[in-house]
Amino acid sequence: MSRISWQRWVAATIAAAGLMGALAAPAAAQEKMSVRLDFAPWGVQAAMHLANQQGMFKAAGLDVDVQDGRGSGNTIQLVNAGQVDVGQVQVGLLGSARAQGAQLKAIATFMPKTDLCVLVDKSSPMTKAADLKGKTVVVFAASPWAPLIDPYLKSGGLNRETAKIDFVDPAALWGTYIAKRADGLMSTASSALPVAEASRPSKCLWASDAGLTFMSYGLVVKEDTIAKRGPALRKLIETQQRAWEQIRKDPELGVKAMLAARPDARLKPDVQRSQIVMSLDFFETPATKGKPIGWQAKADWEATLKTLEGAGVVKPGWKADDYFTNALMD
Repeated sequence: MSRISWQRWVAATIAAAGLMGALAAPAAAQEKMSVRLDFAPWGVQAAMHLANQQGMFKAAGLDVDVQDGRGSGNTIQLVNAGQVDVGQVQVGLLGSARAQGAQLKAIATFMPKTDLCVLVDKSSPMTKAADLKGKTVVVFAASPWAPLIDPYLKSGGLNRETAKIDFVDPAALWGTYIAKRADGLMSTASSALPVAEASRPSKCLWASDAGLTFMSYGLVVKEDTIAKRGPALRKLIETQQRAWEQIRKDPELGVKAMLAARPDARLKPDVQRSQIVMSLDFFETPATKGKPIGWQAKADWEATLKTLEGAGVVKPGWKADDYFTNALMD
């Protein structure tokens, strides 16, 4: 090889190495993050799966491990223990979590409007809490409904003697209701009504009609994670805002993303679609109108905490600012 050929070969090799390094740089810059959901895929999780499927996370410099969960309560415990970075849960549960010493905050709440309801037959004449007199209602012990059962019954002049509350295993909850061994089921509207439609068409007796406020789904993290990983969390929120904007225009995008993410989960597209559409109905309260998706209003948190104080979950003297922050969104 001549001297000139040798120089050209060396130059070409260096250039190729530089190009390979440039191509590899974005992958090396990906910041790992674990996000734990509440359960197996259902409507409110659509944006998380869409962001993953469309490469939004990667484009934002994130490598996100989206995990199915075993309930909001369990996910909150894992986040507080530092076993996962972010939890997508019912943020109202932070009331009891912080009361027990958890150092968690909500960094975005996609569903600030209360969606707790008691499912009853669609053809039933029941419309309010008082109509549950002499009826049987099922719920599971870790449900967000658990601390609110007595205040709800009280709003209708009832107690656990005049209305029967059966606590069942989560795995038996739906079977009990579908088999009509219970008159009602305490759950969340957007997750439950679409599932019930096929086997026991139902309607809701709303917790909000009884004066109870309980903010629903959003993202929670440890307080020190906010301090340490603020830029990455901001990127996560931005991807969710963009994904939800797309889903608002075309819910089918969310359905396809969940089916692609969990092909072996036997998801029913019509149920997933209905859950997405119904979830979107809870994305806004009067206090958040005109604000970005996920933005949290102090007034909504105060209403939730007043409800939880009345239920004995939080003690008087609480400060709403201890439970949430909007600092990570524009």
